[in-house]
Amino acid sequence: MATYASGLLGGMLIGLSAVVLVLANGRVAGVSGIAGRLLQGVQTATGTAFVIGLSLGPVLYRLVLGEWPPVVLAASWPIVVAGGLLVGYGSRMGSGCTSGHGVVGLARLSRRSMAAVGTFMATAVATVYLMGFFQ
Repeated sequence: MATYASGLLGGMLIGLSAVVLVLANGRVAGVSGIAGRLLQGVQTATGTAFVIGLSLGPVLYRLVLGEWPPVVLAASWPIVVAGGLLVGYGSRMGSGCTSGHGVVGLARLSRRSMAAVGTFMATAVATVYLMGFFQ
């Protein structure tokens, strides 16, 4: 159980935060949209608190477990930065990110979210397959 306990706890906290955001603000938990509005200066106090709460996750992890969560980057910084930019571009292009479409959109049975998550997953499978050739 210990091998997947932190992932299970993290998933439960993401689900809980999505429910709290809908109840408190009436908006779905699409992190890219919330962060984008925050950067544009048009964010609500609830959205700002949501982003701060997400950022405090590692601090809570340390308080509970006594150590920082392990972070292992298996790629160089240029690859990580390029990947981050591509994810940001894709979330704007797809009108949402994995949290909005995958966590909330699928729960609402949104067809657009089902198509987006299918695209995310197909792209992830293709990327893993192609990366196998370069190692």
